[in-house]
Amino acid sequence: MDSLCETLQKLKLTAAEGGVDNLERDLDGLLKALAHSNAEASEKIQESGILKVFLDLLAPQSSCAPKVANIIAEIAKNEFMRSPCVDAGLIPPLVQLLHCKDQEILLQTGRALGNICYDSHILQAQLIGMGVIPTLVKLLGIHSQNAALTEMCLVAFGNLAELESSKEQFASTNIAEELASLFRKQAEHEKKEMIFEVLAPLAENDTIKLQLVDAGLVECLLDVVRQTVDSNKDEDIAELKTASDLMVLLLLGDESMQKLFDGGKGSVFQQVLSWVPSHNHQLQLAGALAIANFARNDGNCIHMVDAGIVQLLLDLLDRHVEDGNVTVQHAALSALRNLAIPVVNKSKMLSAGVSDEVLKFLKSEMPPVQFKLLGTLRMLIDTQADAADQLGKNAKLVGRLVEWCEAKDHAGVMGESNRLLSALIRHSKSKDVIRTIIHAGGVKHLVTMATSEHVIMQNEALVALGLIAALDLGSAEKELEGASLVPILHRLLSDDLSAPEIKYNSMILICAVMGSEPLHKEVQGLTFLDVISKLRSHENKTVAHQASLTEQRLTVQS
Repeated sequence: MDSLCETLQKLKLTAAEGGVDNLERDLDGLLKALAHSNAEASEKIQESGILKVFLDLLAPQSSCAPKVANIIAEIAKNEFMRSPCVDAGLIPPLVQLLHCKDQEILLQTGRALGNICYDSHILQAQLIGMGVIPTLVKLLGIHSQNAALTEMCLVAFGNLAELESSKEQFASTNIAEELASLFRKQAEHEKKEMIFEVLAPLAENDTIKLQLVDAGLVECLLDVVRQTVDSNKDEDIAELKTASDLMVLLLLGDESMQKLFDGGKGSVFQQVLSWVPSHNHQLQLAGALAIANFARNDGNCIHMVDAGIVQLLLDLLDRHVEDGNVTVQHAALSALRNLAIPVVNKSKMLSAGVSDEVLKFLKSEMPPVQFKLLGTLRMLIDTQADAADQLGKNAKLVGRLVEWCEAKDHAGVMGESNRLLSALIRHSKSKDVIRTIIHAGGVKHLVTMATSEHVIMQNEALVALGLIAALDLGSAEKELEGASLVPILHRLLSDDLSAPEIKYNSMILICAVMGSEPLHKEVQGLTFLDVISKLRSHENKTVAHQASLTEQRLTVQS
């Protein structure tokens, strides 16, 4: 290391004197020392104070610039050297060097900046602020034949694209065209993988999604799928997954999705549909997720149901009933749920046997599958009285719902179970359904649901409880009393924060339970008249009117 100290001393002197040949020799000496023992040599470089000397040597006209940038790249491999490089002010002159035409300078400069800013979002954000993204995109276009420079740009893009602040800058460049063009030229798996690593974070941005679709990336992805679908090689399996996952991600943007759907005639849409009956689980998954993404507006959903896509999904689910792939089950149920949203689709899907197929997954112990199963059934029975009546009398289904209403570890499943219980009553308005739910012990869960933090769930619960009280109060009164319904209603009416519809439906329910002697006594034991008389002056006219009617009813029956 003594020779290194001498080299550093000489370098300082030579830099001051400006002898180019000697400078080149001394810089070569530093590079050799770093190659021999990077960490130790880097420490000596830091102690010597030579970093400040590098500032002048990084000038664009300096013939030493590539070697100095190379040295900075090498020392910045060490975490302890990154801050000293920043403190020495090396970032601005390095950024300036990115405008050079010399490919060696560009390569070493990119390496140096990448290593200094490695794993530092603050420094990466600083680079973005200095405009490196448009510069690097331009470089990629100009030097796409230079493998080392291309790789440097891709590594930089991969790091910078992780920052949300980079997306807007990337979107203002022609990055989509450059990456799609580069991807088409690649034959090697590793090179494609590098491009994928840049595309994934970039494709999270909706503007860039559309740019990538316009640049023809989707056709590249479909080619990858065709080339790898029948291969057993690990690298091909990985490439198939990455390509199909990226395809699904591109469909998450409304504009990019609609462009590829193309009124249901899009060739991409048709090819993605062909993935669903595939023997490959990854393609089945991607196909089902793609359908779920295409099914994000009523027009698309109606077209897909009329085109017979429901049967594709039912056949897929049927292949995964026994010990099936959970992610495929989840994706197919997600697609069916979305397709069931338009009112005109519900009866068609029920006629196609969707509810029967979905019920086969009641035995699933996987919360994600349970959650989608519940959501699909809830969407299907919305406004469909016959279906709600049939499902609501299914003791096995109702028993499972009551069980899941207690799934405290899975809030989504618990919430959806409560909502489906309520929906079965609200859409069927059936005494038989109400009795099935009372018998299964579901009433207490509806009472608890009335205290939910979500107004929509509170309201659904109160309407269902109102129907129970109107249609079969005698059978339900013990459960309603045991679940403390009356005190809960008192609390909802007393709370200034309760929404108008909650107050309105709570008063409707109070009137309905007055026909039960034990519940009537509970009402009399609490200060309902005081609370309701205040609501007569409520700013919402519907609430105020119902308060007058409720007050009259309570006064008559007190």
